[in-house]
Amino acid sequence: MAGQERLNGVVIVDVGDGCALRFTVLGPVGMWRGMERLDAGSPQQRALLAVLLLRGGRAASVAELVDALWGERPPATAVAALRTYASRLRKALGPDADVLVSNAGGYALQIDEKRTDLGIAEQLAGKAEQAHRAGCVDRARELLHRALDLWTGETLAGVPGPFCEAQRTRLEERRLALLESRLTLDLEAGRHAEAVAELTTLMAAYPLRERLRALLMLALYRSGRQAEALAAYADTRRLLAEELGADPSREIAELHQRILRADPGLAVPPNGRREVLEAEAKPAQLPTDLPDVTGHAAVVKELREHLAAAEGQGGVLSAISGAGGVGKSTLAVYVAHEVRRHFPDGQLYADLQGTGTSPAEPEAVLGTFLRALGIPVGALPRGVAERAALYRSVLAGRRILVLLDNARDAAQVRPLLPGTPGCAALTTSRVRMTGLAAAHQVDLDIMPPHDALALFTRITGEQGQAAMDVVAACGFLPLAIRIAAARLAARRSWTVSDLARRLADERHRLRELRAGDVAVTAAFELSYRQLSVPQARAFRLLGLPDGPGISLDAAAAVLGATTTDGRELLESLVDASLLQSPAPDRYQYHDLVRLYARSCAERDESPEQQDAARSRLLDFYLATTASVYAIQRPGDTAPNHLESTRWPGLEFDHPEPALQWLFTEARSLLACAAASAHAPALRRAADLMLVAKDLAESGSDARQYTQVNARLVAAAEEIEDARSLGRLHCPMVNIHIMAGQLQEAEQAAQAIREQQLRCSDPVIAARVYNDSGILACMQNRHADAETYLLRALDAFRRHGDQNGTASALANLSRTYLDIGRVIEAVGLAEQSLAICRVIGATLRLANSRYALALVLAQAGRADDALAELDQARDVFHSHRHRLWEAMAYWRMAEIHLTAGRPARAAGLAEQALATSHGTGNNWLRANALSTLGRALQRTQHPDRARACWQEALAVYEELGSPEAADVRALLAG
Repeated sequence: MAGQERLNGVVIVDVGDGCALRFTVLGPVGMWRGMERLDAGSPQQRALLAVLLLRGGRAASVAELVDALWGERPPATAVAALRTYASRLRKALGPDADVLVSNAGGYALQIDEKRTDLGIAEQLAGKAEQAHRAGCVDRARELLHRALDLWTGETLAGVPGPFCEAQRTRLEERRLALLESRLTLDLEAGRHAEAVAELTTLMAAYPLRERLRALLMLALYRSGRQAEALAAYADTRRLLAEELGADPSREIAELHQRILRADPGLAVPPNGRREVLEAEAKPAQLPTDLPDVTGHAAVVKELREHLAAAEGQGGVLSAISGAGGVGKSTLAVYVAHEVRRHFPDGQLYADLQGTGTSPAEPEAVLGTFLRALGIPVGALPRGVAERAALYRSVLAGRRILVLLDNARDAAQVRPLLPGTPGCAALTTSRVRMTGLAAAHQVDLDIMPPHDALALFTRITGEQGQAAMDVVAACGFLPLAIRIAAARLAARRSWTVSDLARRLADERHRLRELRAGDVAVTAAFELSYRQLSVPQARAFRLLGLPDGPGISLDAAAAVLGATTTDGRELLESLVDASLLQSPAPDRYQYHDLVRLYARSCAERDESPEQQDAARSRLLDFYLATTASVYAIQRPGDTAPNHLESTRWPGLEFDHPEPALQWLFTEARSLLACAAASAHAPALRRAADLMLVAKDLAESGSDARQYTQVNARLVAAAEEIEDARSLGRLHCPMVNIHIMAGQLQEAEQAAQAIREQQLRCSDPVIAARVYNDSGILACMQNRHADAETYLLRALDAFRRHGDQNGTASALANLSRTYLDIGRVIEAVGLAEQSLAICRVIGATLRLANSRYALALVLAQAGRADDALAELDQARDVFHSHRHRLWEAMAYWRMAEIHLTAGRPARAAGLAEQALATSHGTGNNWLRANALSTLGRALQRTQHPDRARACWQEALAVYEELGSPEAADVRALLAG
């Protein structure tokens, strides 16, 4: 297929021979030889060229050509002029003049269809249709994108005549038909969020085109915006009645009814986005089936029969609930292995960590499942809804079992359910999953005494009255029985009577059992005892860190080893089946094995040795994250004032690998910080949170970041560590501001000011004034804002912090803008920009561009403002700051709206909504909805506008945001 290249705004089609003659009609009419543009002459001469090109090689008589160029009233010199035009075209064609032939007094242009952009477009459209019939949706979309790219402006631009006018209408209709086909494929591929933005813009240009309106309604519905979808129908019905005196078509009316009743058939088609699969992956993720499963025979039989029934139906779900330690996980794994043959396409497994402080996020679990099912990392969509839709699409037509262990509640589980024929899910949880419709509920109780004894005997070989005393003291809980049995097996000098006597003391029984959701078997102990001394030490120490896994570099820090020695030890543990390696140089324990390893560390390592291992890991994360922070923010002096570290971190030469490391290690890094909420590690943990603030500002890990920060704040308050408190509150001010939580932001800023009075910390000395200035500006306390920001500016300059200086200048610019000092505001914003250019602060430069854009927009320089925002948005995107990227889209929408371009504003507001999805920032979402509503109102979509405003108002009222009053006024008007 031909390639394409754009020259001076015109798409040049490369058909494989560099000097080939080619023609364009889907824009300006033109002739090209290779990359050289040939002179096609005057408008009338180009009109003749267009007529001949659009006849597809068929000859046209002189009379037909005269009529095509001049219509009913040609000039007396028309025939002579026609011959002159033909002669000049031949001259311009040079060595290719023979393609323009005379035929019985007429003319014909004899060229292959691949020599015209229209011919290429039709070829691409035909191939797209073939790809779609073959089920290759993404391939079909790509081909249609290429075809539509060949339209480079108004079709047949600048050429006169009735023929070209009629053809211009026909070709525009063809473009719209191809566009509708591509948008239909977008929805079929599950890209409804992206489609909403484009369709919203198209509605303004083509308000009476019902197919586009139907696609918009469907895209909104699939994006979870049912109220807007219904409002879009109301707008359509009103507009058609006013403009045409007609009712909506049957197609769009039926779609409206299906949306009203939430028809399941409106979901993403089963084949949506299937071609992104790298291979038809067949996951086999079930944990090892334990050999000592005992008891609950009736429950096992019930579950086995229910799950096996999925072979002939869809949406089969069994939910096991019960108290901690009754053996839910062990039983679920056993049953899953029993029914595995009924699910030949694979089995998925996830520990949802529902009983811990950081339950697994459904979005992250879906990402893991989709990768296991063959979806490339680059093809993973953002947000729970998008990933869940793709997940169900990938599972369609396959028979897969999903085991969801240790769930917190129904809300966590719901997005992870397959819900398609042939698939089944099995969940375990401490709470009964009443919120899961049609779930087969199984309440698991403690084991009968004889089964409990059989379990203990199978593990230890011990029986008799002493053994029964042990299992009775364990409350017949399988977990406690397993731990007790493992402790007995690990202590060869003990007898079962010794264990029974220890457990008889109720004051120490829990400590002896170490009960919880830990199921440790004798097999772990046997495997552990077969390890060499270095292997056993590595096994123990690697059980100490929290988090979902650990990288080779981080593991080497825990062990105090080089990466070469660390890799050798870790790989030997993988070979011993005690450690897993899901990716090169990345390792993780099965949760039960990790807890067992930790118990070994607590037993066989001194407290000092354990603390030293944790300290090395904290050092590694702090040093490496500080390196990421420094490369992101040149000129920032904060890295110069961090706690010293003894273990080195990684160094980076470029922001991209630095950011990749930070976001890959986010959960493990934050888990390490959370585990360091004690002296003397607390100060390093506080510094780690300070330099890891990108995790919160990007929006991707904001929730976990905030939770860990709160835990560290409580620890710092308990020991009255003013320095740590100031640094921990510092990033929270911006997090609260960005979320529209101004009261919480003020509390955090006040806390920083109080701690600064106690400790005079150079890191927060200027930042506290800068953040307080931002907050005061947002609260319209402009005099306070100016005072704070001038102090911040002075402090940043005294400390040599150029990054901070640029920030304070940008914020002061915004303050002056709000009070009408526009000339000063422009000057300050430009100073901020200049500093960023000098120090090479790419991210801060983007923030400064953002600030300058607001000033330029207020000064009436809309195009300049948009140019700055466009560049800022690209940087935010490349640095994974989705929140700021969405802010840039929203501001661009506001500027277009002010400039009287509501259609463009609506599309950008939709982009802001799509980009902010999954960041948890409801204030930004409400801003985008408010702007979208105003744009829709101006493009004659009042019902959908009201739906947007009502949703925005609910968010503003929940946040207590002052913007609620503006939206109430819009709704009242």
